[in-house]
Amino acid sequence: MNQIRTALLSYGMSGKVFHAPFLHLHPGFELLGSWERSKKLIQNDYDNTRSYASLEEVLNDESVDLVVVNTPTYTHYEYAKKALEAGKHIIVEKAFVGSSAEAEELRDLAKSKGLKLAVFQNRRWDSDFQTVKAVIDQGVLGDVVEARIAFDRYNPALSPKTHKETPSSGAGIIKDLGAHVIDQALTLFGMPEGVFADIRTTRKDSEVDDYFDILLKYTDKSVHVHGGYFFAQPHEEFAIHGTNGSFLKSRADVQEDQLKAGIKPNDDEYGIEPDLAQGLVKFMKNGEPQVEYVETMHGDYMEYFEGVYQSIVNDVPEPVSAQDGVNVMKIIDAAFDSAESGYLIKL
Repeated sequence: MNQIRTALLSYGMSGKVFHAPFLHLHPGFELLGSWERSKKLIQNDYDNTRSYASLEEVLNDESVDLVVVNTPTYTHYEYAKKALEAGKHIIVEKAFVGSSAEAEELRDLAKSKGLKLAVFQNRRWDSDFQTVKAVIDQGVLGDVVEARIAFDRYNPALSPKTHKETPSSGAGIIKDLGAHVIDQALTLFGMPEGVFADIRTTRKDSEVDDYFDILLKYTDKSVHVHGGYFFAQPHEEFAIHGTNGSFLKSRADVQEDQLKAGIKPNDDEYGIEPDLAQGLVKFMKNGEPQVEYVETMHGDYMEYFEGVYQSIVNDVPEPVSAQDGVNVMKIIDAAFDSAESGYLIKL
């Protein structure tokens, strides 16, 4: 198997939890190391890796095939562009970049150089989302007429990560949690015709957006994507309503918590939700209402990395393409325009 030699641009929570374990275990990748600015930690966790002193050192290393741009969002455009210009394939963390214009430029640059650009939207491989998608695809709900996808939390404290709370092109909840739910909505339903948004700042002393309710308007359905930090008892984060029934499901994927706890992606219990988190479907059958619990599918972020491997080695489409990233950024740009103007923004 041809190994893709990979370097991270950060070994904080993102690198340590969401990338390194998968790159280490997947036989198609060789984890070379990470750019580490102060603490030098990756070598403690993975033998035969190195700590790079600078971005230039990463990009000048001819053995590096793939660069993971997992630094704060406001740096993504600059670092991703430099990596592509250096001839490296790249994975870019959500929310990709600061604007749709930057996203389109990177998409076009990668294409012109024959390089792969994959956006890291791992939540497509959450157990809860995989289950929702399967229920919709099975057709038991009929035609979807309304959907709500939320990422609600109760956490009024400001993040200790200052880059998330300091106004910039990458700060705020929409380019954090919002990027996930927007991508999930577009994966299920495609691009809408219009966007209407309510965006607010609700936490004391917050300087960035921390609440959003975005309506994606389609000809045949309405889709709300929602997020905020004052939801101690949230509704089901997935509520899908169709002409033949409804499906309600909590956001209960366990992968992030398991990875933080040190559970490896190849452990038997990895990615398996508790039975109590099963979703509920109510639908009509032969004119009679039926109510059933739906067994939750297995979540597995390794499928994303397998998709990246196949994309580079066999030249197939990326698991989350640059165009997918462009589309999410177009929704985010339109949402801010709508919130500022008070109008529906047509796409």
